[in-house]
Amino acid sequence: MAQVRKTTHSRKTGARNTARRKASTTRKRSSRRAAPKRWSQRVTKESNALDLKHGVFKLKDPRKIAGSLKRSAEHSSRRKTGAYRSALSMLTFYINRAGKTLPKTQRTRLERAKVELKRAFGKE
Repeated sequence: MAQVRKTTHSRKTGARNTARRKASTTRKRSSRRAAPKRWSQRVTKESNALDLKHGVFKLKDPRKIAGSLKRSAEHSSRRKTGAYRSALSMLTFYINRAGKTLPKTQRTRLERAKVELKRAFGKE
């Protein structure tokens, strides 16, 4: 009986595989509908948890931001958790999604709004 010997080649196929992967990925993307550019903006507007007042995160006073978020959270009938947690989650979500594009002054204002929110709910 003849013994069949398997040989393993150390061929470099990485470049070919990468090119093949890229080609297949681009084909897949073109057949799909393009996703909305700013999904985080849509979440802020159409959140299932809170109905936010328009421009709430643009307000200059951290207390007003916290007060508006508190009102929205308390009046919402669709939230899945407590009012404080919902309001804080929405504020944190906005800060995180803005990322590096958020001006430093606005970021500090929103961070202060977190503290004010905590005070407003008596969590301090």
